[in-house]
Amino acid sequence: MPLIQTNDFDGLPGADAIRAGLEDLAVGRESVESLLIQIGAPRLSWLGIVLPAKPELDADRRLYRLLAAQHGNAAHSQFNSLIRQLVSFERALEGRQGRVAAQHE
Repeated sequence: MPLIQTNDFDGLPGADAIRAGLEDLAVGRESVESLLIQIGAPRLSWLGIVLPAKPELDADRRLYRLLAAQHGNAAHSQFNSLIRQLVSFERALEGRQGRVAAQHE
């Protein structure tokens, strides 16, 4: 996979959150978005996104704790919603890359 730039995210679901997470991760800021990037790191890297920092192994637990502090009992639904958003972004980017690759064959 070729390396891609964040402007390649235009029109993809969750693109703003992914951009924000990459920016936060680059400056070492722990945020909902940066933790989401860390959770999705294996697939995002496979898709050609350069991660600005090595992901932490417990990002999922840290994200849940952060959501619990912000949303209380709604943390579980918030967590699931964010994971769905991440997966939707990954699938859309993979689909876009597949269409671009097919056009160049």
